[in-house]
Amino acid sequence: MSNVKRIVPIIMGSKGDLETGKAISVELKKWNVYNELRVASAHKHPEYLFMMMDEYEREFDDLVYASIAGRRNDLSGAMAGHTIYPVIASPPYSEKYGGIDIFSSIIMPSKVPVAVIPEPENAALYAVRIFALSDKELRAELQGYLQMVKEGIEKDDAEVRGMKA
Repeated sequence: MSNVKRIVPIIMGSKGDLETGKAISVELKKWNVYNELRVASAHKHPEYLFMMMDEYEREFDDLVYASIAGRRNDLSGAMAGHTIYPVIASPPYSEKYGGIDIFSSIIMPSKVPVAVIPEPENAALYAVRIFALSDKELRAELQGYLQMVKEGIEKDDAEVRGMKA
């Protein structure tokens, strides 16, 4: 990994969060942002979580954490309380709880900042935007992407406007 400049460790509370983790990973790969899928628990083995984070922070200067935890999301808060690096929580939607468990990601203790972005692709794009702050090449790539999105909206509008009712 010596040639890797930046990383997004995607830390999941359990293997049950793998679908969301993979969706974030796929989007990051489109931007050539290295990432790793990991499993740790703030409840069941917090020492392991902090050891893992300390290893990343010794090896990388440019990193953004993604955390995925459903039900009770203490994972994201524990991570944010342990690091100066950004933590993006991407809680999976829970049919069982009707989505109400997202509040455990939104309401964090004071002085424990966590960005909450439930849509995995948007969570990845947010990490890319953070990296683009200090990388002109990535910033230019992101600006091109946003221009393409804008052109797509204008094209869709022209098509809809031209339709007959």
